[in-house]
Amino acid sequence: MLLALAALLLPGGLLAQQPVPQDAVPITIGTTYYLDYAEGDERRINIYVPSGYAESADAYPVLYLIDGGLDQDFLHVVGTTALNALWGRSQPVIVVGIQTDDRRAELIGDKGNAEERKLFPTAGDAATFRAFIRNKVKPLVEANYRTSGEDAVMGESLAGLFIAETWLIEPGLFDKYAAIDPSLWWHDVALGKSAAAVVKDGRRRGPILLSFSNEGPMTEKGTRLVAEAAGDKACLLPRDDLTHATAYHVLTPQALQFLFPTGAEFDAEWGFTVDCAG
Repeated sequence: MLLALAALLLPGGLLAQQPVPQDAVPITIGTTYYLDYAEGDERRINIYVPSGYAESADAYPVLYLIDGGLDQDFLHVVGTTALNALWGRSQPVIVVGIQTDDRRAELIGDKGNAEERKLFPTAGDAATFRAFIRNKVKPLVEANYRTSGEDAVMGESLAGLFIAETWLIEPGLFDKYAAIDPSLWWHDVALGKSAAAVVKDGRRRGPILLSFSNEGPMTEKGTRLVAEAAGDKACLLPRDDLTHATAYHVLTPQALQFLFPTGAEFDAEWGFTVDCAG
């Protein structure tokens, strides 16, 4: 009896050990490419195509996902795009997950204030990461996949900061933007404070979804300033009921519905609403 009990309690106990069936096959959800980011520095680009892609000649919109590594947000977002498409909540999309490494260097556009420079000495090289997307990632996707010509970018936290900055200083890089809980507290809310002046440059900017959770007044202030500068291009989701740890998973379905709407009408009881869209 003691031996039997020990077998049950051990991880993968003796009773649970079974031979692997000979017809077992691995699960494949996408393709990984390696692109040179800098000399001796390769980055993974993970690409998922929606169900039915191989059987059709249709072209699809593209979602560029910042922090799109396999150990980052790729799997979570791919699963949500598939479920949203199944319900008709958002269009099926090609997901391009762009891996980040030193997020402070790649996703922050300036060096920060004196304290931030001391704590995060690598920060401030987002322009290089943006050029990597423009010059290498997007050409790879457009050359190898049936894209419809419509795209969007999504990310949270520091990726959200990068997305908000891109919307301001290089708005033509993507058609639509979603920045979940963007770290707009950086450098004493400098990006938010500059937003109203930047948008007067006359360049066309697409829609942008912005949200903030219960991170405090600096994040809220920066997010509201960018939303105010965006005017009717902005979709602002204040969610004080969420935390930085929960906001992305909760809001991803709404963000995808905002970025890639289907035009379908849903019963209110389904909860498929985006409060700021319309």
